[in-house]
Amino acid sequence: MVFKLINLPVRCFVGGNVNFVRSIVRVLTGVLCLMAGLASAMPLEQYEPLAARQVIQQAFPEVTDIAPRESNRAIQELRAGDELLGYAYQSLDFVQTPAYSGKPVNAVVVLDTEGTIKATKVIHHDEPILLVGIPESKLHIFTDQYTGLKADQRVTVGGTSSDTKVAVDGLSGATVTVMVINEVLMRTAHRVGVELGLVEGGSSKRPPVAEVATDQFSERNWEQLTGDGSIRRLLLTRGQVDDSFAGTAAEGIEAAAPGERDDALIDLYAGYLNAPTIGRNLLGENQYQWLMGELKDGEHAIAVMANGEYSFKGSGYVRGGIFDRVQIRQFGDTFNFRDLDYFRLSDVYAAGMPDFSEMAIFIVRQQYNFDPGTDWALELTVKRQTGPLDSEFQVFPLTYSLPEQYYTRAEPVLTEEEMLADQPLWVQVWYQRQFQVLVLGVGIGVLLFILFFQDWLVQKPKMMRWIRHAFLTYTLFFIGWYALGQLSIVNVLTFVHSLFSGFTWETFLIDPVMFVLWAVVAGIVLLWGRAVYCGWLCPFGALQELVNEIARKLKVPQYTVPFAWHERLWAIKYIVLLVLFGVSLESMATAERMAEVEPFKTAITLHFDRTWPFVTYAVLLVVVNIFTRKVYCRYICPLGAALALPTKLRVFDWLKRRKECGNPCRLCDHECEVQAIHPDGHINYMECHYCLDCQMTYFDDHKCPPLIVKRRGKRRGHNAPGHPEQIPVTQVS
Repeated sequence: MVFKLINLPVRCFVGGNVNFVRSIVRVLTGVLCLMAGLASAMPLEQYEPLAARQVIQQAFPEVTDIAPRESNRAIQELRAGDELLGYAYQSLDFVQTPAYSGKPVNAVVVLDTEGTIKATKVIHHDEPILLVGIPESKLHIFTDQYTGLKADQRVTVGGTSSDTKVAVDGLSGATVTVMVINEVLMRTAHRVGVELGLVEGGSSKRPPVAEVATDQFSERNWEQLTGDGSIRRLLLTRGQVDDSFAGTAAEGIEAAAPGERDDALIDLYAGYLNAPTIGRNLLGENQYQWLMGELKDGEHAIAVMANGEYSFKGSGYVRGGIFDRVQIRQFGDTFNFRDLDYFRLSDVYAAGMPDFSEMAIFIVRQQYNFDPGTDWALELTVKRQTGPLDSEFQVFPLTYSLPEQYYTRAEPVLTEEEMLADQPLWVQVWYQRQFQVLVLGVGIGVLLFILFFQDWLVQKPKMMRWIRHAFLTYTLFFIGWYALGQLSIVNVLTFVHSLFSGFTWETFLIDPVMFVLWAVVAGIVLLWGRAVYCGWLCPFGALQELVNEIARKLKVPQYTVPFAWHERLWAIKYIVLLVLFGVSLESMATAERMAEVEPFKTAITLHFDRTWPFVTYAVLLVVVNIFTRKVYCRYICPLGAALALPTKLRVFDWLKRRKECGNPCRLCDHECEVQAIHPDGHINYMECHYCLDCQMTYFDDHKCPPLIVKRRGKRRGHNAPGHPEQIPVTQVS
């Protein structure tokens, strides 16, 4: 399949001399295979998933039994004999957050019975920078930092630790990837911890306690109070309760006859009495004032009323004991009621209220920090006796939300860290990299100024060369080595595949520098073509050009590729692009490894800190560039080929030419360092790097031959003493 892709476009690209190009293709195919081979020759653990059992045994060497939990088989229970040691799970069973590659990572996480992380390890990922680049061992060192952290702690990558967060060290060159891994590890740990009851659910920071509006009152009847949610109802039929015990030891005990299944076991109502509209309408003025006088600051009263054969107080209640059939649950905490928390309710005044066989007022004491404005539940426990000392029980919650008109709540005072923690991951990444985005935006603004005012700038050649060299230095050091904003053909392949597999903005927003660069490149290609990115914004291209400029200053001899060869060598990068795209259709991971034909990861992202074959390849390309400018960019770069294809759709031709260009004048095509000007004088925008050298010549009347002829012609037309070099005209009679 690969050879079909290679051979098919050869004649289309070069129009002849097929044997020559085929020989080049064979060499190129060997290079691609070598790159893929180097990747495959790396340690096997980089590409084979690590067994979850290895991670579990690392955390608990004494484990003897690993079995799925009945309530959630994605969670494994870890035991040593009969002793429960902890739990393990794979993150992919709980979240599928896309990483830099657009695909989720999968990690094994081990928790102990206290909700502490005992071990973590990424067992599968598709991240290009980690597939062939950063050693897998560094990723494991990163995840080892999570050992000992609680599942409900807030963890950030980078920065400093504080009372509200724990900061872990990042991984240079893979910032976005490790931020996603951090999100996956901590989000799943908290989710599983909550499900297992090891940590508290929801936010660890509660909102400010709601203040009940004691000065607001309106008369309401029973129908209105139940209609707006001031009083809530829980109706349990005998059949519902019988069904809840199915599959337990209590199944069939006290079961209702078929004709009695729809009978009410209990018809329960509850209301919050501190709110005047509820309390005064239900209790009457005198009883309400008495109750409020009994309550201390921070205490709350709840009315519970019921009909039916099941008692919410229970017949086994004795003085000094606990009401074991009802309790309050809020924020994951439960509040039980003792005899001192109970008042008998006998007189009620709400119009239209039905008679109840059982009524009570329960007091929620100060120590529970009850929040009336946050949802809470009155939990009713129904028990079935299965033996003299054994019983089964089921819990049925009555969920209560106090209507908003009865309370006010102060706006929570959140720190900048807490506000950021509630944002999506890509927003957090943008916030953390706002400096890089800002400086990148300034640089792009400067570049747009250069492009729009190029006709004025190129008329000042010395200043223009200083500007260009300064901008290339900015591109190399800031965009490339600091912000790691080196675009790659892998980005193009990922984008194309996302269009077919399900496009999501979050996949591309996860790296703000790359997103901004790609957005700018998309606009630039439509206006100027491929040229501007390759000539101004590509860090590896900037490295090559600056090195070549230094070589020229040192008088290193330069070699110009004959145009006949040069024109055919253009085809190679398009062939590389086709090969990579064809392979990606079968395996994106293989295409990413073969994309090591790009030296970008070695030279820019990893600052040449890699194994010797990759460094040798990148350095070789830079060394060749000393003698012939930008060999890699002109002949091999698949990213340049991908950007060149839509260049034909550009809106404008900004580079000026004259009718004399190419015939008779060929100065510009001899001076063009990337040989993008054909012998006939026209500029090939698909190969141009927009250095603007030809435009500096175009406006220079001391260098451009047509302008020199024009200037000299004007001088010969003068006949005045101010032009002594010209021969005076004398009229002959």
